[in-house]
This record gives sequence, C-alpha cells and structure tokens, in this order.
Amino acid sequence: MTERAPLGVAVIGTGRMGADHVRRIHDVTSGARVTAVVDVDAERAKAVAARVDGCTAHTDPAAAMAAADVDAVLIASPGPAHEAALLAAFEHDLPVLCEKPLTPDAASALRVLEAELRLGHRRVQVGFMRRYDPEYAKLKALLATGQLGRPLMLHNRHRNVASPPFFTSSMLISDSVAHEADATRWLLGHEITAVTVLRPTPSASAPEALQDPQFVVFETDGGALSDVEIFVNCGFGYQVQAEVVCERGTARIGDGHALVTNMAGRWGGTIAQDWTERFETAYDQEIQAWVDATRRGEVTGPSVWDGYAAAAVCEAGVRALEDGGRAEVELVEKPALYA
Repeated sequence: MTERAPLGVAVIGTGRMGADHVRRIHDVTSGARVTAVVDVDAERAKAVAARVDGCTAHTDPAAAMAAADVDAVLIASPGPAHEAALLAAFEHDLPVLCEKPLTPDAASALRVLEAELRLGHRRVQVGFMRRYDPEYAKLKALLATGQLGRPLMLHNRHRNVASPPFFTSSMLISDSVAHEADATRWLLGHEITAVTVLRPTPSASAPEALQDPQFVVFETDGGALSDVEIFVNCGFGYQVQAEVVCERGTARIGDGHALVTNMAGRWGGTIAQDWTERFETAYDQEIQAWVDATRRGEVTGPSVWDGYAAAAVCEAGVRALEDGGRAEVELVEKPALYA
C-alpha cells in the first residue's frame, strides 16, 4: 500500500510563535511538512523558509494558499491580520489552525463565523492550547465523571515574569485572560454571561500607567463563578494554575512540582520562565491533533464559536476594566454547526 503523502502546511507569520510552529512541524509533528511560510517581512520569511527543504517564502498569504503543495494553513500572524487570512483560506476551502485570538474583537469574529457558516462545514480550529495540556485535560476528564459534583467556583492564577513594553492595561484582558475565558467555558461547560474587573493598587514593578495586577470575575449561565488573578510583572516566573471547587471536593492543577529537590538545608524546585516552557507539550499535542484530524478529513478542537465567545467575553472585560463595574457578555444565538 502506498504511504500517504504528508500534509503540506503554509505557516502565516514567522515571528516567535510562527517560527516555533515551523520548527515543531518540521522536528516534532508526524504526518506533516511546512511547504510555505508567509510574512510581511520578506527577509524574515526567507530566513525561516531556508531551514526547511522545499519550503517557499511569500509575503502574500493568498499566494501561498494557492500553491499546489499547500493542503492546510496555520495562522500565527498578529491578531488584526487574522480575519483577512481566514477569509482567504475559506475561499480555497482549506483547513486552518488559527492561533488565538481568532480576531481581536467580537464583531470581526462574528464575520468569520458567518463566513464559515456559508461554507456549511467547519474549517477552523482555534489555538486555545490549554485544552491539550495534560494537566488541564486530566482536570476536564475528572469533572466529566461527576465524582466531585457540580462545579461551584473556579480559581485561576496567571502570572508572567514581565510584560512586553507595548502591553496596555486592556491587553491583560484581551491577550492574557482570554485563555482563562476559554478554559472556564471548556472546563465548566458553561457560557460566561458577565465580567467584573477589580483593580488593586498597581505593583511597584508594573510599568507606569499599567494596571497590573487585575482581579477578574466571570459569572456563568450554569451558576458558577470563575475568578482570575492576572499579574504580568510578578518578577519570579511564569505560573498558570487552576483550582475547581465542587459540591463534593476540589481539584487543583499547575503547582509545577514534578521535581522537588532537597539539598544544603533547603528544599524546592524550579518555576518556568515563559509560556514556551510551561506549555511545550500542549503545543506539541495541539498541532499533532490538528494534523491527524485534518488528514482524516475532520475538524476538531476549539471552534470559531469558541473564538467568538472568548472575544465577546474579553470585550466585556475591557468595558468592566475601563468603567470600573460589571459588564454583561453579548452573544448571538449559537448556530447548530457548533452544537
């Protein structure tokens, strides 16, 4: 029997995330190869393409998608460029893995959703990689058994060593808490209906005018509450932790105690310093799952609806941050395609 040809993937965006995905597909993922890369910076695209035999470099996503050896698209460009790339992929009816955010706001995400509905079938998996993290997956599986009873509260902590120089107060919500918005919806099986943002006195380590940390509270249509401590200038490491409190017990992930040492009168371990270290396995498994599903002719994982819902939650969160109150989440009726 003839061996199936690997899936030809065009990677759009060759910055830190995109270049890492090129490496991942080339070195880690089975059943796929990078056949094209795209970046507005032509020299950067050429430099990344040169690392992969047979990979071509482009500055126009549409040109890459039209290539005969491109079977699927991975979008890792900045969020504002996602809508155009997604619509171009729909024109070619190509399967897509789109890094979060699906798009930067709910209105553009809804346009993408409506465009996919016109296709009549799913084409997009959104890159909420925490769903592929072994600890999150184990927590989801435990909740599904019902052993702990109904979830009542979900406590989340999301800490970064330091924020990028361009980070704004609203980006703590739209770029960081977006992950907890999806994790809350996925773990609990609830939609988020309202967001409240509380603002403690900023840390002395926060850049001037940056409201850091923030304390975010999600209300859900299942009657649960989910809170998020987002602290992007904690200084000591990258931590993502979650604890679910249920009627008959609790469960916690993210303690990071895989290795504990005892030496010289002290005990302890190490703390990851960024997301590439903490979620390396999640990214590996996410890309492999996408490739495997695409080769089967299927689309699995987080959907365009999930990307749209997260965008709507983040918009409500930014309103709550700016107005200092509670903001309701506005969602259209969920289409049957995403049921």
